[in-house]
Amino acid sequence: MRSFISPMLCDPKRMNYALRSATLAALGLFATTVATNAQSAAQPTPTVRDITYATTDSASRPGHLLDLYLPSGATRPTPVVIFSSGSAWLANNGRAGAPVYAEQLNKLGYAVAGVAIRTSGQTKFPGQVYDIKAAIRWLRANAGKYNLDPNHIGIAGESSGGWLASMAAVTGDVPELEGNLGTTGVSSAVQAAIAYYPPTDFLQMDRWALRPCDPKAGLRPLGAFCHDGAGSPESMLIGCAIQSCAEKTQRANPVNYISRADPPIMVIHGASDALVPHNQGELFYQALNKACHDAVFISLPVAGHAVWESMMRDPSLIVAATRRSTSSTGCAFENPKPYTPTWATIVEFFDTHLK
Repeated sequence: MRSFISPMLCDPKRMNYALRSATLAALGLFATTVATNAQSAAQPTPTVRDITYATTDSASRPGHLLDLYLPSGATRPTPVVIFSSGSAWLANNGRAGAPVYAEQLNKLGYAVAGVAIRTSGQTKFPGQVYDIKAAIRWLRANAGKYNLDPNHIGIAGESSGGWLASMAAVTGDVPELEGNLGTTGVSSAVQAAIAYYPPTDFLQMDRWALRPCDPKAGLRPLGAFCHDGAGSPESMLIGCAIQSCAEKTQRANPVNYISRADPPIMVIHGASDALVPHNQGELFYQALNKACHDAVFISLPVAGHAVWESMMRDPSLIVAATRRSTSSTGCAFENPKPYTPTWATIVEFFDTHLK
């Protein structure tokens, strides 16, 4: 795994942040978990790596790169799915999980883009939203070059990457969160989104945590650290201790941007998640439900954090899983029912909304 310490963190004033980031990386909090056998699998071809989708300064460049995995033998423009891995906004590792998505989707005629964004040490919110929107605009503007379908772009992400996917999905019609990085004058809207255990309402995370946080714990594993603390990942993203700047923090809550223009959204969350409380995904889904949005919520009572890929294949994690949904047609809803999530769940969702 790459170091979580960015080139911008070399001055003494930011060494404490660097140490916290390195500690969090070592503990694996919010970071993507990719099965060893998937990592060692042959990479889909053709693949174009290290594409610069936006440029500001050299220190930010690792957060403005994407990798593009293209299906072989496509005879017509292909839909594309963006994937962004989680890092608590502390690493430029957003591209890490994309090979797993590409392994599943390339053979079914999808292109996959692994997108990195800038860390909270490089830019504060809404810089990360500006980044993902710049990547979406770049893909849409360069669709012809890579045989992509610019009208069918989806996004998925886990943990902080799930937050990113959620924000991208609900802010396609929010000009003040568009930014002016990279390609401009092109839509940044997506047509479908999947968010694995996304943090949403940061102000409620400590209240709903599985274990009471310890203000003296620092950044410890198993959710012992306090999300409300000034040194938490959420506070570092916003640039202040979140409870002291509640209005600013709520600007980063995707629930506050839900509109009729948003695409279908699937939320997948483990009820045993000690880092991002299950309540976070639940809040997002309930808001989508209340707005009569096309939405799906899959809850896995046994699953914890950073297990997004295993959620699709590990029988031990899907015990007693349920699925519920809401439809914009007549505001119909389906109560929770027993459900077994698999990769077919992901494929069917994207097939329905991107093809």
